[in-house]
Amino acid sequence: MKSFIDQLNKAFENRVRLGIMSVLMVNDWVEFNTLKETLQQTDGNLASHLMALEKVQYVAIRKGFIGRKPNTSYQATETGRQAFQEHLNALESLLKSVPTKS
Repeated sequence: MKSFIDQLNKAFENRVRLGIMSVLMVNDWVEFNTLKETLQQTDGNLASHLMALEKVQYVAIRKGFIGRKPNTSYQATETGRQAFQEHLNALESLLKSVPTKS
């Protein structure tokens, strides 16, 4: 049996990626600028973390235009949702395994 630490998903070890997935889990599609403002990240930093999540197929991208302005939105894929839920379950199991002090 794997240890609780081994069950944690490396894709979510970074706090920004954890934040991205947390936002995407409770929203259908989220615009880049909304993620940037919510997570208080720079364009480049946020983009690099989104690309890492896209590479492992945890997020989907939708590009379009609103008027003449480009608009990019993100959504957690079913694979991403499942992986993130498994990560949260592993964290919960880890927390429950820690003996409490009386």
